[in-house]
Amino acid sequence: MRLLSLLTLVPLVIAAPAVPVERAAAPTIIAPSPEATIVGKNALSVESFNGIPFAKPPVGQLRLKPPQPLDGPVGKIDGAGLAKACPQFFFNVDDSNLPAGVLGTILNTPLFQAATNAGEDCLTVNVQRPEGTKPDAKLPVLFWIFGGGFELGSTQMYDGTSLVAESVANGKPIVFVAVNYRVGGFGFMPGKEILADGSSNLGLLDQRLGLQWVADNIAAFGGDPSKVTIWGESAGAISVLDQMALYDGDNSYKGKPLFRAGIMNSGSIVPADPVDCPKGQVVYDKVVEEAGCAGKTDTLACLRSADYTTFLNAANSVPGILSFNTVSLSYLPRPDGKALTASTNALIASGKYAKVPFIVGDQEDEGTLFALFTSNLTTTSDVGDYLQDVFFPEAPRKTIDDYVATYQDISTDGSPFRTFLLNNWYPQFKRVAAILGDLTFTLTRRVFLETAAAVNPDVPSWSYLATYDFGTPILGTFHGSDLLQVFYGVVPNVASKTIRTHYFSFVYDLDPNKGNGLDTWPQWSEGKKLAKFDALSTSTINDDFRSDSFELLKENVASFFI
Repeated sequence: MRLLSLLTLVPLVIAAPAVPVERAAAPTIIAPSPEATIVGKNALSVESFNGIPFAKPPVGQLRLKPPQPLDGPVGKIDGAGLAKACPQFFFNVDDSNLPAGVLGTILNTPLFQAATNAGEDCLTVNVQRPEGTKPDAKLPVLFWIFGGGFELGSTQMYDGTSLVAESVANGKPIVFVAVNYRVGGFGFMPGKEILADGSSNLGLLDQRLGLQWVADNIAAFGGDPSKVTIWGESAGAISVLDQMALYDGDNSYKGKPLFRAGIMNSGSIVPADPVDCPKGQVVYDKVVEEAGCAGKTDTLACLRSADYTTFLNAANSVPGILSFNTVSLSYLPRPDGKALTASTNALIASGKYAKVPFIVGDQEDEGTLFALFTSNLTTTSDVGDYLQDVFFPEAPRKTIDDYVATYQDISTDGSPFRTFLLNNWYPQFKRVAAILGDLTFTLTRRVFLETAAAVNPDVPSWSYLATYDFGTPILGTFHGSDLLQVFYGVVPNVASKTIRTHYFSFVYDLDPNKGNGLDTWPQWSEGKKLAKFDALSTSTINDDFRSDSFELLKENVASFFI
C-alpha cells in the first residue's frame, strides 16, 4: 500500500517545476594570527581545512634554517585540496642493494617527488572538525605528528576524518590537527657546521612552531588551546617525547603550555650522540661532496644555494631506513645544546621535560619490518658485527656480545614472538628482529617509563602492547600496523575500537578510563602493568618480558647511543 501511494505522486513530481538546489556554502574560517581567510570542504560530516601555512617558505637562504613565523596577512587560502609534502627520502640510493637501491634510484628523483606533490614550501597544518562546530565550542585538540623514520611522511597520508567522526559518535568530539615538518636532510642535517650555525633539529622546530600556530588560531576553529594533546607514531612518537624535552621541558608560549598531554605509539627515548658527532659529520660531509660543495670556503652556504634537484639528490645519497642500516638513521634528532640540550634519556633522568600525563606503547613485533633488510646475517657473530659496525662503533664489543647473548633461543626470544621456530626468514632473522625492535622501541620504552616514574611519580602514565596482528607470516604485529588499526580504524576489531575509545577519554579527561565503560587500564606505575590489545579482546599483562635483555640495556645505556 505504501508503495502504491508513493507511485501516485510520481506524475505530480514530474509535472512540478524544477526547484533550484541551493548548495551549502563551503566552511570558512577567519584565522587571526597571521590573518587569513581559510575556505575548507565538508565531507562525511567533517569539515577539513588543509594546507594552512604556519611559517615562511624554507627556501633559498631559509633552507637549512630554523622556521620563521609569518609576519603579515596571508590572504585567502584554498583549504579544500591536498597540502604539499616536504621533500621525501624514500629509499637508500645504493645500486648494490636490491631491490631497495633500484627503487631508490626511481623514487628519490625530482620527477617522483613532483608526483607526490613534494617541495620545499611545505610548512603547513591541516585542521579537521565536526560539521557545524562553533567558534565557542572549545573542543579538545588532538595534534598529530606523523612518522617515517625522520625521512619521509606528510599530512597527505593522514586524513583524520574517521577519527573526528568516531569522536562525535563517542560523545567526545575533537578538533584534529596534523602538522607538516621537514624530514631527511632538509630537516635533520647533522654536522659541526650545522651546529655552529644554530640550524639543527629543524624538523622539531617546525613542529614547535606548528604548535604555536595552534595556540594562536585554533579557537577560531572551535578548539581549546588549553586542551591540546600531542600524538605521534614511530618518528612521530619520538617527536612527542622530544617536544616534551625541548628547552629542558619548557613547553610554554605566551605564558601558557602548548600541550597538556602526550600519546606515543611506537617510540619514546632515543639515546643519541650530539649533532657534531663523528657519525653525523660523515653524513654532512657525504652530502657536501654529492652536492659539489666539497672544498668550498662555506659548505653550508653552498648547500643553501644549490638548486633543488642537486640538494635533494645529495641529501638522499646517504643510507636510508629501508636499507641495510635500517633504524641506525642518518637523520634524526640529536642533542644540540640549545633546543635539545642533551640526549633525551639524560633529560628524562634529570627531570628536564614537561611533566604531562602520557600514554606510550608498542606493537609486539616492532623489528620484523626492518630485519627484512639484513638477510646476510647468518651467525650470532654476524649480528654482533652488524651492531658494532652500523649502530654502536664506540661500544665495547663485549657489551654488544653480552646483549646479543640474552636472546638465547629464537623460539622464545625471536620475533615474531610466540611463534616458536616458525617465521625465521633467514638464519638470524628472528633474533635480529627482536633486537632491533627492543633497542629502538620496546625496551627503551620500559627504560623511559621506569625513569619517568622514579623522577616524577605523581605524573600518571599508561602503557600497552598491541598484538592484534598475531599470526601474520614473517611480520607478526609489525611496526606501523597501528596506522591501519588505530589511526584509520579500517580493521573494525575490538582492539581498534577499544584503543580509540581510550584515547578519546584521555584527550578529554587526561585519563583513558574516564566515562567509557571499558575495562580499567591501570597506570603503569601501579605494578608495571600493560594493556594488551588483541584483535578480539583486551587484557592486562606484566611488563617484565625479556628482563635479562632489559637489565643489560638499562645498565649500559651509554654504550647504546646512535
